[in-house]
Amino acid sequence: MELEFTTRTTFDKVGTRPPRPDGTDKVTGRALYGADLAGADMLVGKVLRSPHAHARILAIDTSRARALPGVKAVVTRDDFPDIGPEGTVKGEVEENLWDVARNVMARDKALYEGHAVAAVAATSTAVARQALKLIDITWQALPHVTDVDEAMRPGAPLVHEDMITAGMDPAPEEPSNIAEYTRIEMGDIEAGFAAADVVVEQTFRTEAAHQGYIEPHACVASASEDGVAELWCCTQGHFSVRDMCANILGMDLASLRVTSSEIGGGFGGKTTVFLEPVALLLSRQSGRPVKMTMSRDEVFRASGPTSSTSITARIGATRDGRITACDASFRYQGGAFAGSPVGYGAVCGMAPYDCPNVDLHCYDVVVNRPKAAAYRAPGAPMAAFAIESLLDEIACKLDIDPVELRLRNAVKEGASSVYGPTFGTIGFVECLEAARDHPSLEAAPGPNQARGIAAGFWPNYGGQTSVTVNVNNDGTVLVSLGTPDIGGSRASMCLMAAEELQIPYERVKAIIADTSALGHNDTTGGSRVTHSAGLATIAASRKVIDTMKRRAAAVWDIDVDAVVWDQGCVRPSGANAGDHEPLTFDAIAAMAPATGGPIAGHAEINAEGAGASFAVHVCDLEVDPETGRVTVLRYLAVQDAGKAIHPDYVEGQYQGGVAQGIGWALNEEYIYGSDGILQNPGFLDYRIPVASDLPMIDTVIVEVPNPGHPYGVRGVGETPIVPPLAAVANAVSRAIGRRMTETPMSPPRILAAIDQAP
Repeated sequence: MELEFTTRTTFDKVGTRPPRPDGTDKVTGRALYGADLAGADMLVGKVLRSPHAHARILAIDTSRARALPGVKAVVTRDDFPDIGPEGTVKGEVEENLWDVARNVMARDKALYEGHAVAAVAATSTAVARQALKLIDITWQALPHVTDVDEAMRPGAPLVHEDMITAGMDPAPEEPSNIAEYTRIEMGDIEAGFAAADVVVEQTFRTEAAHQGYIEPHACVASASEDGVAELWCCTQGHFSVRDMCANILGMDLASLRVTSSEIGGGFGGKTTVFLEPVALLLSRQSGRPVKMTMSRDEVFRASGPTSSTSITARIGATRDGRITACDASFRYQGGAFAGSPVGYGAVCGMAPYDCPNVDLHCYDVVVNRPKAAAYRAPGAPMAAFAIESLLDEIACKLDIDPVELRLRNAVKEGASSVYGPTFGTIGFVECLEAARDHPSLEAAPGPNQARGIAAGFWPNYGGQTSVTVNVNNDGTVLVSLGTPDIGGSRASMCLMAAEELQIPYERVKAIIADTSALGHNDTTGGSRVTHSAGLATIAASRKVIDTMKRRAAAVWDIDVDAVVWDQGCVRPSGANAGDHEPLTFDAIAAMAPATGGPIAGHAEINAEGAGASFAVHVCDLEVDPETGRVTVLRYLAVQDAGKAIHPDYVEGQYQGGVAQGIGWALNEEYIYGSDGILQNPGFLDYRIPVASDLPMIDTVIVEVPNPGHPYGVRGVGETPIVPPLAAVANAVSRAIGRRMTETPMSPPRILAAIDQAP
């Protein structure tokens, strides 16, 4: 449906800070997460995983496991329907269904350590674990490759023997680990560099990082004899889970009902399936519900982190700081299957800047690692690390203030983006000016201290959304959403419904409905929900208002055009409207049974006009030259939210992205040994930031309304993680006098850089 609107700038409910609706249940332990569902006849499912980084599966013998008392089901590759290579399914990004199915359960080869090769369902955890030990597998170990640059070299071990690079013209004759090549061009790159007075070039590398969600993957599946099944799981998109599982298992969509539990963090890591199709098969075989939960070790070894990357970039500028050209090679590994976020990274890196000449080469590469998954603004932080570091280098060479350099090149309304569309109303300049004028920049860095500045961009998305607004007879309102709440969407939708209906926020509640209760909803990701679900909530609320106006007109026996909505009441208006007392929202709700029945509004939207998001971050830190330890002293995050529906949540999104970005910049990495085995599969050896690692994070909410939304909303969840890698790197580089080009910037790396500094 199309929603006609003029973007508002004044509000009553929107922009306030009411208590979060899920807070009490979560702090009291009443909230139910993925592993909290229990039943008397429920079985425990466990997965047998490959101990090899790359190996052919010659034979699987499950007879001893099946004979173990207490084992009720065993599944292997032979139990999964064969899926052709042509189908796709959409999570946060579009995925090849063939790849998803083979990531869920290995077929002819195990492609990474941790790849699922069999699963059992048993009456207890102990029996299930014992059964896994009784499954006999004959392996043929194969050469492996885990590094993106090594995987691209001629003669590298092939992850898929038949992979021919897509996108190259002419197409290669020999297979390789390059799944796809894409080139993005604009202007004349040679002329651009010829016009430059200064050119900087460098190669940057980032290691894979975990999303850091606390709750492991978990689900409960129950399949009946008639082919109907139910699934309860922790996910960012239960409609996508339904679509993936149904297609992998050959089910009708209507035969599978999926309910999303509360989710203990996702950040993009819970936008696909791992356990869910396996649990459904085990339940189908056993005739009983099956619960499956990953251990923390399994989360690290078998689910998707973000990509590791290698980026070579070159930027030219005139002596007065005008960018003339940028070319770059972006090399992202997507794990064992194609689909790294290299395209997002390429377009996001230079998007904040008005650069007339661009030539970007994008390589999607497969390696013997778990299939990469999304992580807040997938692909963008790595690209920003490279581009923003080079801009800082230019600022140093030209002795230009880094904020001023960015102001001179900032995109504005009407500029052409590197990824195609022309920018509408955007707030990048306002973010730069807010950062420049912030009091925290008045403090001069001390000895071994420095300040790093970086910008970030995310395009934001809309997508398919379905919402129902139901009015109860007591005047309370229930908003049914199909987008799991991972960033405060329930509070935001309640605020928007209350704003539109002009009733108290406390009278509105929101629930996450299952897949049988609403039309399709795309995954919660890409900073799309507040925009798209907000549009649908507003549209559904307006339908409620229209219904209430018709009910009042019928009661008063006047034309509906003579009824107006004002401050949560219907009032007669006009010369022929009569002298009727206004009817309140509660009064009309109470009349519903006698005036036509239930009052509800439903809206389905394929939202557009999400509005681009920009951020500017400033990091002040100190480097200990003796130990290489970095102490972050101050951090400022400035970002355009369009309109902050619930400012507490918005500030929390900014601060959370900064915390994750600081961890990624300084500590976090997946460490693989020469045998292709992950060396640090847990939060003891994979160190995420704790409170003592972080400063107070100042935030500034810039509000340049997005004309594509009635309230001016822009999504805010992705962009906060884009600048931190570069902001921290720029500060460290200035503090030690040498450019840092790899993450994490751990003490050994910093000490090595100090030793090499001139």
